Amino acid sequence: MLRVVALRVGALLLVMALPAALGGWFGGALGAALGALAALLAVLVRDSVQLARLLRWLRWPSRERLPAVHGVWSEVLYRSARQLRLWEGRLQREEDKLARFIEALQASPNGVMMIDASGQIDWCNATAASHFGLDPQRDLRQHAVHLIRNPEFFAYMAARRFAEPLLMRRVGPAGTLLLNIQVMPYGDGQKLLLSRDVTQVERTEAMRRDFVANVSHEIKTPLTVIAGFIESLRTLQLSDAERERMLVLMQEQSDRMRRLVEDLLTLAHLEGDPHQPAEETVRMPALVERLAEEARALSQGRHVIEVEADRGDLRGASAELTSAFSNLVSNAVRYTPEGGRVRIAWRVARDDDDGLQWAEFSVRDSGIGIAPEHIPRLTERFYRVDRGRSRESGGTGLGLAIVKHALLRHQAELRVVSQFGQGSTFSARFPAARIVDAD
Repeated sequence: MLRVVALRVGALLLVMALPAALGGWFGGALGAALGALAALLAVLVRDSVQLARLLRWLRWPSRERLPAVHGVWSEVLYRSARQLRLWEGRLQREEDKLARFIEALQASPNGVMMIDASGQIDWCNATAASHFGLDPQRDLRQHAVHLIRNPEFFAYMAARRFAEPLLMRRVGPAGTLLLNIQVMPYGDGQKLLLSRDVTQVERTEAMRRDFVANVSHEIKTPLTVIAGFIESLRTLQLSDAERERMLVLMQEQSDRMRRLVEDLLTLAHLEGDPHQPAEETVRMPALVERLAEEARALSQGRHVIEVEADRGDLRGASAELTSAFSNLVSNAVRYTPEGGRVRIAWRVARDDDDGLQWAEFSVRDSGIGIAPEHIPRLTERFYRVDRGRSRESGGTGLGLAIVKHALLRHQAELRVVSQFGQGSTFSARFPAARIVDAD
């Protein structure tokens, strides 16, 4: 830089010396002074013009529009433009980092909201906007407690005790949400609010509690009966007939517990096995006939059992499909009054070109039917429309849950059509990819 200054001073002296010499030649000392002054004035005017251009560019710097400057000002312009390039590159890198960070926050399944010291919303991601029913653009710079109108949230923010999270229920367009809210102070009075939808977690936990309670109740009842009979057999003088009756009842209760344990193991296997079912060919006409024989044995002549089976087989796990179909058939027999009809059918649908479309296994009965409000919950574990009648029929309350999971593993759909007092039809529809053409 000193070298540039020295060259600049030398050039200025040279420029002044030439007019001074010419002025001194023609006008003596006064001419020399006027010549040097004129040269200096010209240099100052030229430098002022270039300085004005440089200052105007510095006010709105742009690498695309560089001013026309020379001499030392070109060095200043070069160094300023280089600093501008470095600054723009650094700024672009920081903007890219910020964009990636915001993109990651937008992709987060948890809600993120930034609240300033006055309680106004600085920024929130789409998940937080969905959790609280906000508009990420319109609601910026609005007070959070004014937009999230919930007494629990207002009290939580007012108390400023953020060590423990807040569980808050909010009713939205999609239903009731249970939100886990955690607020973390940072900076100068600012807050970071994190929200997590724990509705499904809470629902799963409630189902687990209900499941444990139901299993405990289902096992406790037969155990109590068996324990009572054992105590009677040990302490009372009973006749052979009374003893035989108690042993028969004990056998029934032990069979009930065995069926419950078997169904629980089957359901656990279906829910816990991540692998696709085995690719076996299940001979459906033969299976339908075998299920009909089981239905006749269970009915003991009290019902009319009808059978219809098209040609065509299924690809899947034979044991799982047999268990699912058997549950549907046994339910139809158990819940159909004496003298009713149970129809077991296997249909294969084809298009006009004789191509496979879908196949359906169905069981239709003329039984007691199901009220519409119960149909959506039929596949829940231990859900019973009529608990007393279910126990009398020997059901465990797990049959349709087993059916649902077995069909899901085979990409099939369970359909229920029923009218209270007029019977029901349970059908399992399979996609064409699962059908093995008999031809």
